[in-house]
Amino acid sequence: MSQILKKVFSLLGIATKSNNLVSGEFLTEKAVKEHKATLVIVAEDASNNTKKMFTNMCEFYKVPIYFCGTKNELGHAMGKEFRASLALLDKGLADAIEKQLKMM
Repeated sequence: MSQILKKVFSLLGIATKSNNLVSGEFLTEKAVKEHKATLVIVAEDASNNTKKMFTNMCEFYKVPIYFCGTKNELGHAMGKEFRASLALLDKGLADAIEKQLKMM
């Protein structure tokens, strides 16, 4: 695993502990539609249907979206079981994560 990915997962852990992150398809969708999401991350091994749905939704609501990590890795970063999608609610953390993701 790359250093960049480790940094991203570490920041996701911080976001989880500070309640600045929601995960799971339903809560991620809700955060985007309520204009609370500042960044969406979808697992690379999520279903094509899930990827398409979030891509379209994030384009419509103008929320940056990235595909990174596996469902297991994303879940592990949050101290949970596997997660296919998550939304960051804090602009500062989202910017820090996006900065890392752009280097990949």
